[in-house]
Amino acid sequence: MAPSLSKLLRTAATTAKPPSWNGLRAACTRSISSESYSDKTTITVETNLPFTTHQCEPPSRIVETTPAELMKFYADMFTMRRMEIAADSLYKSKLIRGFCHLYDGQEAVCTGMEAALTRKDCIITAYRDHCLFYGRGGTLLEVFAELMGRKDGCSHGKGGSMHFYKKENGFYGGHGIVGAQVPLGCGLAFAQKYSKAEAVTFALYGDGAANQGQLFEALNMSALWNLPAVLVCENNHYGMGTAEWRAAKSPAYYKRGDYAPGLKVDGMDVFAVKQAAKFAKEHALKNGPIILEMDTYRYHGHSMSDPGSTYRTRDEISGVRQERDPIERVRKLVLAHNIATPAELKDIEKEAKKEVDDAIALAKECSLPDSSELFSHVYVKGFGTEAFGADRKELKGLLP
Repeated sequence: MAPSLSKLLRTAATTAKPPSWNGLRAACTRSISSESYSDKTTITVETNLPFTTHQCEPPSRIVETTPAELMKFYADMFTMRRMEIAADSLYKSKLIRGFCHLYDGQEAVCTGMEAALTRKDCIITAYRDHCLFYGRGGTLLEVFAELMGRKDGCSHGKGGSMHFYKKENGFYGGHGIVGAQVPLGCGLAFAQKYSKAEAVTFALYGDGAANQGQLFEALNMSALWNLPAVLVCENNHYGMGTAEWRAAKSPAYYKRGDYAPGLKVDGMDVFAVKQAAKFAKEHALKNGPIILEMDTYRYHGHSMSDPGSTYRTRDEISGVRQERDPIERVRKLVLAHNIATPAELKDIEKEAKKEVDDAIALAKECSLPDSSELFSHVYVKGFGTEAFGADRKELKGLLP
């Protein structure tokens, strides 16, 4: 009997590895190898739009994929979408508190990048980080436990929505200070070059952070030292509620590097992202930094406190959903190539919904961090730092 997807994901939670796609395929009662396809069949796909370049030649618009990869793209992006919709509901039920920024609509960016990278490569991003963490091998339980402040979360319930990490898989957060993750990412790239790791760092930021001075300082140093850094601007066209054209004199963010080459990518097309990420990785390893501008769109507001409809129309949002939705693009390809039937895709969706619901139920049962954890992970362990009361007279104890 094929293992269920539930069992596979529970195994993944204990082994820190993503579930086997072969098992997922069996669990969803789909057989790629039936009819005319095998797992190793190559399918060629053309990107929706051409790449626009700055100081470099564009990669080919023809992208190779396989039936297995297409189905994995569909399952991963659908699960991410469902995960974010569930987070919206949990926030409104006050089970998630504080800041919460959702990624639905932008799933093709993290999914396409992962298809071109290895776990030796590093990713660092801002506060819209749930799906990037999941794409790096994080589990649904770790996601929802962290969102609800439980100790089984990826940051032991102390980071919340904006501070997801999975260092062992090359994911370095999850940062709340606008643009500050880019210099950190360039520092990771310095470490990779210093240690001759033959790996790269993808440092993600939004169009709202693209005018930050520290970004240009970090890019300058990266270019001087030919660091393997890829700066990825996820341009969803609104910095909080401010349209890009109101905040940037030059919203062509892929050209902002001046001396560093750039590439504008359809960030709603997972195949375009995969091809661009592969191209950028090869370039960065040989020639130093490059900028990727991902033309993408978020369906939710900037954060849960933003309805997302006061500075843009509902027709604009629905228009993007109908014409550019990244999941629908993959769905059409799967059906067009007879890789799966609509009923089989529906089975995958049902299983993904069940996994999200099961993870939420488990996360609700997880305990909160002990109050003593308030003082851990602050100073170097065993450093002997003393904690006093407000009047500085009474010694409260030594911090762990």
